[in-house]
Amino acid sequence: MHAAGLAAPAGTPRLPSKRRVPVSQPGMADPHQFFDDTSSAPSRGYGAQPSSGGLGYPSPSSPPEAAFLADPMSNMAMAYGSSLAAHGKELVDKNIDRFIPVTKLKYYFAVDTVYVGKKLGLLFFPYLHQDWEVQYQQDTPVAPRFDINAPDLYIPAMAFITYILVAGLALGTQDRFSPDLLGLQASSALAWLTLEVVAILLSLYLVTVNTDLTTIDLVAFLGYKYVGMIGGVLMGLLFGKIGYYLVLGWCCVSIFVFMIRTLRLKILAQAAAEGVPVRGARNQLRMYLTMAVAAAQPLLMYWLTFHLVR
Repeated sequence: MHAAGLAAPAGTPRLPSKRRVPVSQPGMADPHQFFDDTSSAPSRGYGAQPSSGGLGYPSPSSPPEAAFLADPMSNMAMAYGSSLAAHGKELVDKNIDRFIPVTKLKYYFAVDTVYVGKKLGLLFFPYLHQDWEVQYQQDTPVAPRFDINAPDLYIPAMAFITYILVAGLALGTQDRFSPDLLGLQASSALAWLTLEVVAILLSLYLVTVNTDLTTIDLVAFLGYKYVGMIGGVLMGLLFGKIGYYLVLGWCCVSIFVFMIRTLRLKILAQAAAEGVPVRGARNQLRMYLTMAVAAAQPLLMYWLTFHLVR
């Protein structure tokens, strides 16, 4: 009679049977694992990495950039591309400087706060200024910030922009503002400035005046009238037509005197240096040209601003 066959007494709880799990010995594989784990073994199995200096295995490959630079043809192509880029940059700089003299433009914007303040005072009160000669250093005019008589483009450029803004303000206070009308105001001012420059250059050519007055100088001198135009329109907005006419009249006389004394040194002084008689026919034409350029400034100042004040 076997002991396993004996039945448990009635009323006795039956204990659950325990399943024995075989314990794997160290260094032995899991008995329930079908395949060996070779991911952590770098020297065994299919996924093992080849040794760097092992026999029959290639050495680790270098980065793509290094391989590209190590190629002689690649180096030659890079050198050729660099030379082409340098040549293209030189060509572009040469053509830009040919049509747009960037180097010369830097001279006309070499200003500071002191110069701007003194120049504005000279434009409003040219009667108090005595020395109108432009200073030179080794046959080159000094920068505007060192000479109040030197022309600049900073004041004309800022004055033109301010004039457009003040014109927009004046049109807005009269309920007449529109982008088209403001654009027409700006384009008409630029058109008159361009026409002035072309007319003066043509006149200088016909009169055969040998002067150092350049096109940029003309733009600078002709652009100073926008300062007086701003003052006239602002006074018109504050005090009506009486303030407009008083301030604009003062600015017109001031710009007339300023242009006469400035252009006289540029046009007539060159004639005196050439030995042209003061009462000669050619010198008389130069005097008339100077007077005409100076007289055109007040007329344009009034023409471009009278409709902005009501």
